[in-house]
Amino acid sequence: MDEEVGGWPGAAGVAVVGPSGVLAATGADEPYPWASVTKILSALTILLACADGVLDLDDPAGPPGATLRHLLGHTSGLAFDADRTLAPPGKRRIYSNRGIEVAAEVLEKHTGRPFADLVTQHVLVPLGMTRSRLDGSPARDGSGPVSDLALLAHELLVPRVLDPALVALAGTTSYAGTAGVLPGFGRQDPNDWGLGLEVRGHKSPHWTSPLNSPSTFGHFGQSGSFLWVDPVARLACVSAGDTPYDTWAAEAWPRLSTRVLETHRSTS
Repeated sequence: MDEEVGGWPGAAGVAVVGPSGVLAATGADEPYPWASVTKILSALTILLACADGVLDLDDPAGPPGATLRHLLGHTSGLAFDADRTLAPPGKRRIYSNRGIEVAAEVLEKHTGRPFADLVTQHVLVPLGMTRSRLDGSPARDGSGPVSDLALLAHELLVPRVLDPALVALAGTTSYAGTAGVLPGFGRQDPNDWGLGLEVRGHKSPHWTSPLNSPSTFGHFGQSGSFLWVDPVARLACVSAGDTPYDTWAAEAWPRLSTRVLETHRSTS
């Protein structure tokens, strides 16, 4: 990991997580912006509200005919960053920051509380992510250190606080067979996605390794952050840094993930 991450531009921190916790870590453990990795926190907060009966995934939300489930699965038809409908609900996988924001607004309306407070109460504090915060859009404005991302990845790998069924729902493909564009990697058919979490499936090219199982789920952010959980390998990997995503990350992240998985296999 030191060899791989040492060749990245700027500062970054990386951690590899197994069922017992962090297996290895390198780099800076400073708070960095997470960009779209924030969507994991937001989706979990909304799913917890559904589990508690505050909301229902099939509640109408967003464009006519759309539901919370559509919004979290990026199939509502909403444009990336505007209240503009590009397709009927359920027909295309249109990656939408606005969709996540609308879902968060629905929960705010039902509870009368700021969404950031709900994220802190229901996800950050229970998971011990004390150095992380949401300050702005539920789709992109989370931040925190790699050690907190590792706590989140560990919980998604081996749920202890969250209901395992809830984690499984978030990481299982919704609206299977739906095609769409994966930001940074072009059109994918199908473009598998869970509820707030991307599912690797058989996408190519991709930001994880070809060795990652199709059931791998997670998210990456334009700020240069990522989190993946591979339930077959029983392994997770997270990263955050100060250099935005670009061609360097599209090459470096899969290579790092391959070495992590190869090393894990050779020692297990």
